[in-house]
Amino acid sequence: MRELVYHPLVPGEAREILAYYDGISPKLGDEFWSELTDALEYARRYPERHHFDRGGRRRGSLKQFPHHFLFRIMDDEIRITAIRHDRRDPGYGIRRH
Repeated sequence: MRELVYHPLVPGEAREILAYYDGISPKLGDEFWSELTDALEYARRYPERHHFDRGGRRRGSLKQFPHHFLFRIMDDEIRITAIRHDRRDPGYGIRRH
């Protein structure tokens, strides 16, 4: 099974979003984190089930939160290139490798 690998900016994006939800409620932060990690694991197991965004990356969406992540399928890894809000500039993160 492929390994999840993260672009260097992705952990900071995840921490920023988590801090936002934790600021509202620690329970909400926990729910965001749980959903994000579940979605990332689903992408690792079934990467081909995700559709392409307009930049050519695959997109994994969260169900309860207005965020998604972009990734590329490599031979031996799933490379997460960005985590962003659904309303963020659609060009954000698409040039990352």
